[in-house]
Amino acid sequence: MKELLIATRNKKKLKEIRELLSDLPLKITSLADYKDMPRIEEDGQTFAENAVKKAATISLYTHKLVMGEDSGLQVKVLKNKPGIYSARFSGPGATDKKNNFKLLRELKKVSLKKRQARYRCFAALTDYKGIIDVVSGSCTGVIAFKAKGKNGFGYDPLFFVERYQKTFGEMDPVLKARISHRACALKKFKEVIKKYLADSPK
Repeated sequence: MKELLIATRNKKKLKEIRELLSDLPLKITSLADYKDMPRIEEDGQTFAENAVKKAATISLYTHKLVMGEDSGLQVKVLKNKPGIYSARFSGPGATDKKNNFKLLRELKKVSLKKRQARYRCFAALTDYKGIIDVVSGSCTGVIAFKAKGKNGFGYDPLFFVERYQKTFGEMDPVLKARISHRACALKKFKEVIKKYLADSPK
């Protein structure tokens, strides 16, 4: 079975990715499964650059098929912040709770109709020969006035999807796995992987 190494140590993100790719004939591993992997500085200016850097760095080091993923939240009134800094929005020692608190503080006097946001996800596939493809997905919503729900991670308790009248934190994970930014990106990613596997020497 072909191995796909996910260039992440984020357990919650890895769990989502594994579930979204579970129907593919792949052995899915992560950086946590290997010792002495290089540290990757996410210094790209875009989600796509960071995703490619993660994938390319690890595939060149391991000679394996690697998926690099970068995702985050963009809030329109904040000029698309926190963006690529989503995971470290609240500074050194950032946690989901601290990031959510900072976001609410920055939006304190902003009305609901001006709290539009979107989650974005970019996924890159590389092997040691080069970049195979980069795909993306997004999901739109608004930022709620307070956190609701215990599901998901990151900004999920604040990301309110009007169509379903729920935050990602309140949403059944099965529904989120159909509509989220990561689900949209990985639906495209699956097609890239399928073509790669079909074209690979048996």
